[in-house]
Amino acid sequence: MNVMAQQPAAPGRLLKITEVVRETSLHRATIYRRVAKGEFPAPKPIGGGRVAWRESDIEAWKSNPTDEAPH
Repeated sequence: MNVMAQQPAAPGRLLKITEVVRETSLHRATIYRRVAKGEFPAPKPIGGGRVAWRESDIEAWKSNPTDEAPH
């Protein structure tokens, strides 16, 4: 069994949409719809037209997904 796969992600990581989908079990369209409504953390621009989510924002949302998204 892969020991690396069992270790938690390093704090402060930036997550791509595919990682956010995997972490939350939400569909990509649902994530963006909830971002637009303020019900999910918004991604941050990281340059070159790309965006990423702060892992800490996703973890905070996962601890209470019915609250408003952290700003």
